[in-house]
Amino acid sequence: MSAPLPHAARRLLAARAAISIGQGAMGVDFALYARALHWSPGFLGAVVGCGILAGGVLTGAAGPLSDRFGRKPFLLAYLAAILAVATLAVFSAATAVVATAAIIAGFGRGAVGVPGLFGAVQQAWLADQTEKPDLARALGRNAAFGFFATAAGTFLGGMPHLWRDALPGALSYRPLFALVVLTTLLSLVLLALVPERLRAARKEAEAARGQAEAAHESAAENRLLLRLAGINALNGVGIGLSGPLLSWWLAERFGAGPGQIGPAIGLVLLAAGGTTLAAGRLAARFGLVRVVVAMRALGLALMVAMPFAPSFGWAIGAYAARTVLNRGTAGQRQALVLGAVRGHRRGLAASVSGVSTQLTRAAGPWLAGLMFGAGWLVAPFLLAAAFQGAYLVLYRAVFGEVDRKLTGRAA
Repeated sequence: MSAPLPHAARRLLAARAAISIGQGAMGVDFALYARALHWSPGFLGAVVGCGILAGGVLTGAAGPLSDRFGRKPFLLAYLAAILAVATLAVFSAATAVVATAAIIAGFGRGAVGVPGLFGAVQQAWLADQTEKPDLARALGRNAAFGFFATAAGTFLGGMPHLWRDALPGALSYRPLFALVVLTTLLSLVLLALVPERLRAARKEAEAARGQAEAAHESAAENRLLLRLAGINALNGVGIGLSGPLLSWWLAERFGAGPGQIGPAIGLVLLAAGGTTLAAGRLAARFGLVRVVVAMRALGLALMVAMPFAPSFGWAIGAYAARTVLNRGTAGQRQALVLGAVRGHRRGLAASVSGVSTQLTRAAGPWLAGLMFGAGWLVAPFLLAAAFQGAYLVLYRAVFGEVDRKLTGRAA
């Protein structure tokens, strides 16, 4: 039986879960709120794209700096900023206020569960608290807990229809910003209670091994991270095209509202959390890369089928199966990235992974918004499938050797 994770690691998991609740609600309802405010799909896509771009820039700066100065200050400062903008959005529907809140807090990105720099820095901090043999297990649980909590948030995101008589129109979505305030505050408190492990001893050990050997390892890691950035760029475009405006697409295509969309996506994410845990056991038997490629290939086929669904039920069913397969590999993919570098470079690795996805992902909602505005309700999904198919072809080649080192199994 596996040993329990350290207490600090469990608090980090709880902090991830807490913030994911509010983000899950916004993943369902922000696009619907913008639609109720009469934003055009093009403007909505541009705002969401700017938020993803801002998150990428923040992640690119915070990841490497957190290797040097620690993870905690960056996460606490970022959560404090989210608290401020979410509080303003509780009381004002002014376009400037809502758009600023979306950009800083990452609202509207879909049911992602973590905003901005949070994911990369928190994953690096969790890896600091975990021994390498337990890395895949810890990150798998981190992803699964995030899915379960995001699912809870999406169920809560279905509630505006319950009080639509008392709070008509766009006003019915305002209480969800208060939910973000509460869940972000809880996450901040949990993170404040986690002591940060010093990495001085680890850096001294690296120095003792000799500068030449360390430089050789750094060069090899840098080459891998460069290849990772390239394939993640393809994946990012695909995600941006198919995910953030899903609620808008479901409302436009089938007339669905938050009472239908929220619970449906919540059930999907619950299943994705369970699949993440199951994928960890499969990866231990067959290898991380094999499991990732097989599951995502099936998800790719479902993405192609989804825009042709004849009803809301068929569409959400295709989305469900696709999401369960794609999101179920999250922990394994994170373990491959963070396990490929030495401990004192994990912030850099997580940052490269996050930034390379987010920067190209930022263009996706803008492109999808323009296509939807032109009445092209199928094209974004097919274009997304093309980009993600290219990503999948290259993934095995890039990470096969890393998988062999981590699990002892060939890809």
